[in-house]
Amino acid sequence: MKKHKVLLIGCGGMSHTWLKYILRRKDCEILGLCDIIPEKARQMREDYNLDCAVFDEIKKALGANLGFDLAIDCTSPEAHEYVVTSALRAGCDVFGEKPMADTLDRAEKMVACAEEMNKTYCIMQNRRYYPYIVAFKNFVQSQKLGDAGQVSANFQTNPYFGGFREEMDSPLLSDMGIHTFDAARFITGKNAVAVCCKEFNPSWTRYKGDAAAVCIFEMEDGSIFDYRGSWCANGINTSWESEWRISCAGGAVFWDGNDKLFYDETTADTSEMKFENIQPVNLPITGDFSDHFMCVEEMFESLNAGTRAQTDCRDNIHSIRMVYRAIESSKTRKFVIL
Repeated sequence: MKKHKVLLIGCGGMSHTWLKYILRRKDCEILGLCDIIPEKARQMREDYNLDCAVFDEIKKALGANLGFDLAIDCTSPEAHEYVVTSALRAGCDVFGEKPMADTLDRAEKMVACAEEMNKTYCIMQNRRYYPYIVAFKNFVQSQKLGDAGQVSANFQTNPYFGGFREEMDSPLLSDMGIHTFDAARFITGKNAVAVCCKEFNPSWTRYKGDAAAVCIFEMEDGSIFDYRGSWCANGINTSWESEWRISCAGGAVFWDGNDKLFYDETTADTSEMKFENIQPVNLPITGDFSDHFMCVEEMFESLNAGTRAQTDCRDNIHSIRMVYRAIESSKTRKFVIL
C-alpha cells in the first residue's frame, strides 16, 4: 500500500478537522506542518504528538526534499492560489478548503495549473455529503415528479462572527454563497449559464459589505434557480443548509434544510391542475462519518483509484463562477453570462 507523504499548510481552526481525519488513515504519513506563524505549527505538532518538520513558508517546505506528494491547503482564501499552484508545480496533488480562491481569475488559473501538471486538486464542499441533501438530490433526480422548472433556496441566518467577514465587500456571497450555489448544482445536476443579482444591506446590518442578496440564475436546461439569502436576518431563521422548494412538471417538493421535513406534492388531476397528495418523502439516510470526513474520504478514494472526485476543481469551478458572476451582476446592475 502506497503511503501518501502529507504536508499540511495553514494550522488554524479547520486544519484540526483535516488532521484528525488524516491521522486515521493507514495510507498517510504527516511529514510536515507549515504556517506563516510557525508557533502554530509547532503547537499542533506538540498537541498531536507528531514526528514531523515545521516550516514557515510553503516553498521552503517543498524544497526540503522530504518527498511530499499530497498537500492539504487550510490557508485563508487570498493565499489559496499561491499555495495550491506552488504545491501542484512541485508535483503534489492538493486537497483544500473552500472557496477555491478569492477571485474568479485566480480560481481559473488554479484549474489551468492542475490541468497543466496533470494533478488532482479537490475542494472541500462538505454539504454534498450531508445525508439529507443526498437523499433530497436522489429524490429530485429520480424524476418521480418529472423535470424541475424552478429551484428556490431561501437562506436566512444571523450568525455573529466578528473579524474579517464584517469587513468583506460581499460577505454573504463570497464566503457562504458557494455552499448553496454548489448545492443547487448538486441537487439538479445542472450548471448555471447566466445570472441577475442584487446585493444589499438592511438598515440594521453590522457588516461593511452587503450581507444580503437576491439572485436569479438561468440553468443550462432553461430552468431557473432563485436564491434569497441574508446573514443579518432578524427572526424566522432557516437552517444553514437553506430552505428549498422545487417546482416540477408533476408537482413540487419541499425541504426545510433540517432532517425530516420533506414533502412530495403530486398532481392528482393534470387536466384541472389539482394537487391533492401531500405526503412525507421516504428518506434513505446513509453515512457513518461527518459530512466533512465523508468529503475527504471520497477525495482519497478517487485519488487512489485515479478517478475524478465530485469536488475536483474542474467541476467546482462551475460553482465558484456562480459566486463571482453574481457579485459582478450586482455591481454592474447587469445580467451576466457565466
